Order: sequence, then C-alpha cells, then structure tokens
Amino acid sequence: MPPAPAERKPMSEYVRPTDEELKNRLTPLQYQVARRDETERPFANEHWNNKRPGIYVDVVSGEPLFSSLDKYDSGTGWPSFTRPLEPLNVTTREDRRGGMTRTEARSRQADSHLGHVFPDGPRPTGLRYCINSAALRFVPAERLVAEGYAEYARLFEQERVVAEDSGRRETAILAGGCFWGMEDIIRGLPGVADTEVGYTGGSLAHATYKDVRTGTTGHAEAVRVVFDPGRLSYEELLGFFFRMHDPTTQNRQGNDSGTQYRSAIFYLCEDQRRLAEKVMAEVGASGNWKRPLVTEIAPAGEFWPAEEHHQDYLVKNPGGYTCHFLRD
Repeated sequence: MPPAPAERKPMSEYVRPTDEELKNRLTPLQYQVARRDETERPFANEHWNNKRPGIYVDVVSGEPLFSSLDKYDSGTGWPSFTRPLEPLNVTTREDRRGGMTRTEARSRQADSHLGHVFPDGPRPTGLRYCINSAALRFVPAERLVAEGYAEYARLFEQERVVAEDSGRRETAILAGGCFWGMEDIIRGLPGVADTEVGYTGGSLAHATYKDVRTGTTGHAEAVRVVFDPGRLSYEELLGFFFRMHDPTTQNRQGNDSGTQYRSAIFYLCEDQRRLAEKVMAEVGASGNWKRPLVTEIAPAGEFWPAEEHHQDYLVKNPGGYTCHFLRD
C-alpha cells in the first residue's frame, strides 16, 4: 500500500539551513548554483530535456516553483519556463554581474539562485525563465499526492498522467470539526468520488443538526467519503485528514467547541483500524504537532446524513465559514 502523503511544514515555519548544513546536504554543483550564484553548463544538466509531467520545487526548501505544463524547449540547453507555478515563490532582482544587466530569479523562502528571466519567451507571457537544473528538484505527476503536493495533481489529470478511475470504491468516515470545511477540502482530492456530511458516533437515531448541536447526543459532525483506492489509498486519505484539521484540540476546532466537533476516525473494517493507528502514530512522532494527538479511533456505527442545506455547503455558499486548510 502506498505511504501516507508527506507532510510539508508550512512555509511560514521554514528556517533557512546554515551554510555548513547546505554544504553537507547538497551536491557541490547544487551548492555552487543555489548559494554561490553560479551557472551550470548547458545541455549537460539534469532537467534541460526532461519531458515528463510534474512540478519543479526548490532543491533546498521544497517550495513549488515551476510546472512542466509551462516548460518548453528554448534551444539554450537549460530548463526554460514561460511562467512560475507559484508567482509569489519566485522573486526577481537586477543583476549587474558579468558586465551586463539582467533580471535574476530567486526562490522566496530559500533565497536560492535559480537563473534569469528574459523577455524573449513565447506567448502568452513573452517571458523565458532560464533556470539551472541544479537549483531544482523534479516531482513527477504520479508522485505529487504521495510527496505532499496534492493540490497540483489536478493540473495533470487532463494530461492523463494521474491514475485513471480503477472502477473500485471504498468508504471512509472522518470527523474533524465543522463538516463544511472538511467536505470542501476532501471533495477536491484526486481519487475522491463522492462526499456526504452527516452525524455519527452517538446513540440517537435519525439525528438532526438541531439534536447534535446540543452536544449531548454523542454524535460528531462527520464526512462519509467514497474514494477510488486505485487513485487514493485509505492511508493517503488519512494523511490529508491529519493535515486539514488540528488533531490536538479536545472537542474543538477553530471557533467551534463541543463533543460534536471532536477529531475521530470511524473505521469500517480491521484493516482500516490498523492503518488508522499506524498513520496516527506516524503523525504523532513527526514533530509537526507540539501537543499530543487526541483523535479518537472507533468502529463505525450508523451514519445519519445531514440536512440537504449542509451538503456541499461551501459550494452553495462561497466564502462561508470554515476553519479548515491543508497544512504544508
């Protein structure tokens, strides 16, 4: 079974490595390019002729920089792109070295020297980001989910590089605070076929929002997820689950408090129980959370669908309340 998605720390928490750390971590060429602003040889570098679909991230920080969808053959012997994948991650400044004036491109978080930007690129931007391979790490499209870059996987679905529907279906039931925000994130994960919000984990039959909001029913607001295990494993889904909410707050998410907002995984079989315990242990040991995880792992009981106006709430009400987001 594929591993759970890698959990990238938020860039707001990124701390630049020391020069000595980088010397030990990078190859000599990577260090000379990224930290000493050198330029690698054309036509003799890793990515200049790479035609595989995927994204290119900073070799030091992992911040997303460029996409293969914007890459083209400029004939220069260096990887060339018409635009950044994330414009805020690529900064520019004037470079007067070498007796000429050019526009240098650098990564925002790591401050790695990437290359230069020239106004001779193709439409629609007319720009050529001429980038050193040594400043980049390539993440293939089929590895985006597993390596924590799931938000970019959909870019490549039309290119038929993300696994096609296997025709198989499995179900997961997850609780992590207000189900509006949970469902909105889960719906967009590659491999998710259907979502439904509802109430589970308590004893009251035919529970309604009016009942559950009292916090006395034992039910939690939850999302029932139908997914294609050929595209998204249960273990990977749980990796996202632990990133989209805070699993260390007892009976609380954001502004919402009460047992109905607890963190819980309701397993439907012993294999799901085993994987839930495994992923939770890995997340707890990762150091990404400063407090102990309080997520409940319990057998699934009856799932009572929520009222229709709660289904796909943030689709019907763009900009509505949510306290959920995917942490890097």
